[in-house]
Amino acid sequence: MRTKLRDSDVVNYIGNLAFGKANDAVKLVFLDPERCELIDGLDLSMVSEVKRGSNGAVEVKLLNRIALLELLAQLTSPQDRNASQAENFFSAMDKVAAKFRGGEE
Repeated sequence: MRTKLRDSDVVNYIGNLAFGKANDAVKLVFLDPERCELIDGLDLSMVSEVKRGSNGAVEVKLLNRIALLELLAQLTSPQDRNASQAENFFSAMDKVAAKFRGGEE
């Protein structure tokens, strides 16, 4: 059964990504192909793309930390919380108005 994802869980995860280490991504680049069983133990949450060329070269792209920090700032800014509260207020007002239009009180 899936549990509902809370806003705070999302903010915490984005924060962990924004401030996380990329050490295991570097380990992945230098990992011998014969020891690929070690990949399961690596934290590759910072990796967005991996390419291996025909010549054996490995290219690893990491998540954009600046974009993650900008997103984190947007999610945690007081303006967003106030906007959310305003949305909730107007949504509640719309529901009340709909009840009055429909004859319900």
